[in-house]
Amino acid sequence: MKIKLSFFGAAQNVTGSKYLLEANGSKILVDCGLYQEHNLKDRNWDPFPVPPNSIDVVLLTHAHLDHCGLLPKLVREGFKGKIYCTEATAEIAEIVLLDSAHIQEEDAAYKKKRHEREGRKTKYPEIPLYTIKEARYTLPLFTPVEYEKTIQVKDSIEASFHEAGHILGSSSIKVRIKNNGEERNLIFSGDVGRWGVPILQDPVIHEKADYIIVESTYGDKIHGQISDINSELTEIINLTRKRHGNVVIPSFTIGRTQELLYHLNELLIEDRIPHLITFIDSPMAVRVTKVFQNHPELFDREMSDLVRQGDSPFNFRNLKMITSTGESKSINHIKGTTIIIAGSGMCTGGRIKHHLVHNISRHESTVLFVGYQAVGTLGRQIVDGDREVRILGQMYPVKALVKQISGFSAHADKNELLKWLSGIKEKPRHVFVTHGEPEAARSFARLLNDQKGWKTSVPAYRDEVNLDY
Repeated sequence: MKIKLSFFGAAQNVTGSKYLLEANGSKILVDCGLYQEHNLKDRNWDPFPVPPNSIDVVLLTHAHLDHCGLLPKLVREGFKGKIYCTEATAEIAEIVLLDSAHIQEEDAAYKKKRHEREGRKTKYPEIPLYTIKEARYTLPLFTPVEYEKTIQVKDSIEASFHEAGHILGSSSIKVRIKNNGEERNLIFSGDVGRWGVPILQDPVIHEKADYIIVESTYGDKIHGQISDINSELTEIINLTRKRHGNVVIPSFTIGRTQELLYHLNELLIEDRIPHLITFIDSPMAVRVTKVFQNHPELFDREMSDLVRQGDSPFNFRNLKMITSTGESKSINHIKGTTIIIAGSGMCTGGRIKHHLVHNISRHESTVLFVGYQAVGTLGRQIVDGDREVRILGQMYPVKALVKQISGFSAHADKNELLKWLSGIKEKPRHVFVTHGEPEAARSFARLLNDQKGWKTSVPAYRDEVNLDY
């Protein structure tokens, strides 16, 4: 009996995570993510490589859009099985998918109106990839599982979920396949987090694997120190205050926003920054923060201590949680310096675009990036130094100060990925390096080969591999 592994996403690119595992007559999809790179977005509209009704179950590593964002399309086109994930992932995924559907409906309507006005024709009709109604059809399929608990996925196939330290509820997944008295273990890394990051517990290190599918977002880089974040934040916020501008922070609503609040709370407690009004301008981020508050059992010791002492970073003074559109618009009428945290983290949609319109051409303001910016996104264009960028259909000169803090990354860097793999005692049969831009993935694959002598490869989109049983 052969095991077949197909790479239908996050193969020599960062988003659209999707792996199909076929064994013992079963088909298991690990993640079902949305492509976010501009040059790959057309893939979101393509038919699935296999009929969705032929897939038995989905194993979901975590609730980021590039890992769960195509689930409603999968369900609409015929998938009816269970979606296994942790409880926190299920709760956050509900928020993410409904928000995604809402944004897509709004964007489709806006683009249709604009294209009609401009007389433009596009490859695809101005319709949402999926609707809010279709996203809701997905929710009953979520089946929460506990960390470290083995579940029977299909006959002779088991899976277990392990803390990945990336976002709340995130997991690496171990799949065990048994046949004729033999067993093979596959580990899907999902997105590996970092050690010592606020709020979350550290990633679990595995000891045994025959095959490993590992991410490489930062497989060729070393992050700044987490300990440097407070100093960099202090400098940027105080400088912008002197310039009488705003600090505009495109931020991922899951994990990054909450971690950012943790650091701001520390600086306020230490009186290192002025007590500015801080806006979380994202209904989604507000709801996700409530999920964090509902799962204190997932916090690390330091965060648990803060909550017990009444110093939770989720309710410090001058923190304003914005949900309505009217409240969001009113932010831009406030005189003086404010901190505006809004999604999306790569500036691909959401309210951040409107705040950029009001601030990116102001010398006084700062646009602060605290996360990875994929190739082809508006955020990447700004970080790369483009002097003029297109936002909501119009061109704007970039005059604001642009800063980036690398220590905020929720992804392990090269050394931390090596640490995550350090527990593997016996040489695996093969390591597949995915979820990274080609240069990063190939660099990390070479590193594993050179340092550990492991057989590695960097699969391409739609590659199919037969694994030795």
